[in-house]
This record gives sequence, structure tokens and C-alpha cells, in this order.
Amino acid sequence: MTSNSTNDDLCAANDTLCIVREYEQAVIIVPTLLLLAFVVTLLPMCVLRYCAERRRRKAAQRYQGTSHRHTNGHSHEHNQRHNHENGHRHTHEHNQRHSHRHNLQGIDAPPGIDPLAHEELPMTVQQARPNMRPTPAAQTQHGGFSQVAALTPSFFVPQNNTVGLYRARMDNKDVILRVLKESANSEEKQHFLGFASFVSELGPHPFIPTLLGAVSLQPPLIMVVEELHHRDLLGFLWRCRQDNVSSENPCDMTEKRIFTMAGQVASALEYLHAQRCIHGNVGARSVLVGADMTAKLWGLGPSYRRRTQAGSPGEVDDMELRKWQAPEMLAGRPISQRSDIWSFGILLYEMVTLGDPPFAQLMATELLQYLQRGKYLKRPVTCSNSLYSIIRSCTNWNPQQRVSMSELIRKLQAGERSANGTTVLRVTEPLVFEKYLREAGYGEAYNYAVL
Repeated sequence: MTSNSTNDDLCAANDTLCIVREYEQAVIIVPTLLLLAFVVTLLPMCVLRYCAERRRRKAAQRYQGTSHRHTNGHSHEHNQRHNHENGHRHTHEHNQRHSHRHNLQGIDAPPGIDPLAHEELPMTVQQARPNMRPTPAAQTQHGGFSQVAALTPSFFVPQNNTVGLYRARMDNKDVILRVLKESANSEEKQHFLGFASFVSELGPHPFIPTLLGAVSLQPPLIMVVEELHHRDLLGFLWRCRQDNVSSENPCDMTEKRIFTMAGQVASALEYLHAQRCIHGNVGARSVLVGADMTAKLWGLGPSYRRRTQAGSPGEVDDMELRKWQAPEMLAGRPISQRSDIWSFGILLYEMVTLGDPPFAQLMATELLQYLQRGKYLKRPVTCSNSLYSIIRSCTNWNPQQRVSMSELIRKLQAGERSANGTTVLRVTEPLVFEKYLREAGYGEAYNYAVL
């Protein structure tokens, strides 16, 4: 006999209380337990959502406190009109987010760039003619840019390049503007803004060029970076050759200066590694030199692409010069921080030779087999034993046997203390640009100035 028939036998047809008691477990207890389990599951989700929203609001409030201007209202959509001290009036129309973040005007430099939170800053540009000094351009709105002029790149700009470079003045400082051309598509715009955020998130470092701000609400989209007077280190080294001794900007290089500048670049590289960021583009072309001879590591484009487009191990192989790449990269194996150490050794070679390409006697396609046979970078005539020993410790075939970053910095500091600071390095052979491109392994023209 089934349980249902048993219950029917125990309870009369009109005895409701008896029937409820008999079916209490199936009708009341089980649904109650299921409801309780649902509430227990839902409650932590609500708490987590509340905590995330609270952290976001606190972050927005901290972000608000880093800038110089404040707004009084918190409406979601409004128009603002500002009167400038010089009598100009400039209208901004935009939507304000639900957070307490205020509206950034012109160029501000918060610790983290939100591409959607910045406003347009009109820019008038006067193109600089080739082989002539840039002439001042029309003034922009108060608080913006002045003396904007096109910057002549170090090398030929690829035809598909979407970024223009300009020199300008901002807040009585010389700056470089990376301007995205208005012909750029949506993907290129996203890449441009993403790179600005990536550089901002790296934070400040004394030997990485300072990102001063961005204009990103409406075109032209602009990154504003401090200008370093001598520009890229490779061009600086070429000017230091013997044929340019009488140039307007003498730039004598000594072994002591090599150790000093190399130590600065190594400090920046150590900082990037501490943030789990592999540079992947170390070379004289990616180092900028200030008027006080300070060296700052730049060329962060490949590092950004690697972070956003994680793919095959050799993903940057077609973007960078093979003669600067570590053997594991040439072989298609994953890149590591020790790969940057290899490239740093090549940078030292460039500095002591005043801009000679590495492995000049080899084709780029022959380099991997050359290194597999146990060959290595030869000692330049102008290189001391102490400096060459550092180059060799950086360019060991086995990544694990290369010098560590901390040990490298220690060696550079020790070398700086004992290095010759009076004897100026000279290279008698003049630079032939076409020969350099061929010996460096360029397959096509490459622009050092564009990141």
C-alpha cells in the first residue's frame, strides 16, 4: 500500500488539520528551506555589489581631489560655459557621469587617465617646412597650447601612420604632442586612448618621460609628453661622432657618461619589471636624452601591444629589429625580463660605438644560427674591459645565466665610480645612413620618433 493511501486512511476527508500535518514536510518545510537557500545565496552577491560600488565612488572622489577645478552640481547631463582670463570664451558640452568626478578643462594630469572624462582643446598648427626651424603658430585658448609646430621625425614616417608629432608650449614648458590624425578609424582611436591609459597607469618615474595629460573627448585626440631636448639617443650618438665636433650642440661622450646614462635606463627598466611589464624594445632608438644629459626610457608601444594582444610567443617579431632581440625571441619562444637584459647589452654596444648597429657583418636572418654556434658580440675598439664584461654578461645565450637586473645596476654604479670621465670617445668612420639601415637589418624605413 502506498504512502498516499496510508495518509488517506489516517485522516478523514474533512479533517483539514490532520491533512496539513501529514503533508507538512513536503508542502511547508522543503519550500521553506529552498527559499532560505536562495536568500543566503543572494545576500553575499548584494554585499559584493555594494562594496564594489562603494570602492568606485571612493576612487572617483580621490580622482576628483587631484585636479585644480571643481564643480558644484552633480546633474547627469548639463552644459558649462567658462570665461577665460584673456577674454576668450570656450563652450564645452558633455555628459557627466554618475560619480562625483568633476569636468576636466583643457589639459589636466590626473594619476589615471579616463579617456571619456576629458574635453576638447582646439589646436592651431603651422606646418614646419623641411630643413627650417619651426616657426611659432597661432596661440590657442588660455590654459592650452601655444607655439605649436610640426616636428620633423628622425626617420621616414610609414605611409599608414596615423600619429603626428608636434612641438608646443604648455604652462611655460616645452612639450611634445602625439596627435591622432582625424582620418583614424575607431580601432585606431581605441588603441591611441588605450596607450595613453597604459602609460598613465605605469605612474611617474624620474627616468621615464612624464605624461602631462591627454585631450580625448573630441578630435584631435592628443597625448602630451614632456620634451627632451636632445630627442632620441641614437641621433644624439651620431651627433657625437668626430665629424660633428664643431656642431652647434656639442655632445661629447665619455665612458663615465655611458655608465651614468645606462644606469638611468636600467633604473627605469627595473621599475617596469617590478610592475610585471616587459619592455621588449630596448635600444638607443627608444631612449630620449634631456638637455641635462638625463636618459629616459620610452618606446613603450610594443609593451602595450603585448599586454592587450597576448598571442603567439613571437608576436612582436615583425615590429622590432631582429638584431636587438634576444635569441629566444628569434627562435619564437616566449619573451621574458631576461630578454630585456639582452637588449640592454646591445644598447651598451650602441653607446660605446656612438651608434653603430650590432652584428653589422651579418644578415638579420643569419643571426640566430650565428649565436647558436656560440658566437657573440665582438668587443669594440673604444670599449674598456669593464664595460665589455657587462655587455657579455647581458648577452649570454642562456637567459638564466644573464646578469640579474639588481646585479646589473650594481655593476653600472661601480663602473661609474671608476670610469674615465675626461677622455672623449671618437669614431673616425663617418655615418652613412643607407649603410646603417642595411647593416641594422631594416627591411623598410622605420620612424624612431613615432611610438
